[in-house]
Amino acid sequence: MIARLSGALVERGEDYAVIDVHGVGYLVHLSAATLLALPPRGEPVILRTITHVREDALDLFGFATEEEEGVFRALVEVKGVGPRAAQKILSGIPARELAQAVAHGDVARLTKVPGVGKKTAERLVVELKEKLLALAQAAGPATVRAAGGLLDQLSAALVNLGYRPAQAEQVAERLRGQSEGMELDELLREALKTIRG
Repeated sequence: MIARLSGALVERGEDYAVIDVHGVGYLVHLSAATLLALPPRGEPVILRTITHVREDALDLFGFATEEEEGVFRALVEVKGVGPRAAQKILSGIPARELAQAVAHGDVARLTKVPGVGKKTAERLVVELKEKLLALAQAAGPATVRAAGGLLDQLSAALVNLGYRPAQAEQVAERLRGQSEGMELDELLREALKTIRG
């Protein structure tokens, strides 16, 4: 099992990156939040990874933080949620905010995440409430503010990824005119382009 990759970022896609580790390129599936945390192409990068083996494929899923990896592991244990679905969920809502929504039984918030219907949202609450409670409590009131609007969620996601609050708010403000009708994962991709210049 591959649990960690350390190398150079050589390619970035819509939901993946290729990391060169001593001449071997590893394709790693990533959430929008982790894509946002990546350095520019050619720069060193370290990712936590989970190896998922199927009959016809061996896939790597990568994470910028231990927190996101933990939530991903919890998600894939839920019936009907596979690794790709878990990755998509984490592209639509930051790990801490997901934990809070689950802990508070906020089915309405969960159904706003792309790919999460009412039944799946209810299943997440029932199966993950206890598992994600500690993370929800650690999130504190800062993430509650994030539920206020899409740009607030974007700022909170950027701060959770290690960007300074002032920088996160500045990037979110710059994207205000483009945010109409966009999902959080799309906004995160735009924010990444903005940060990279």
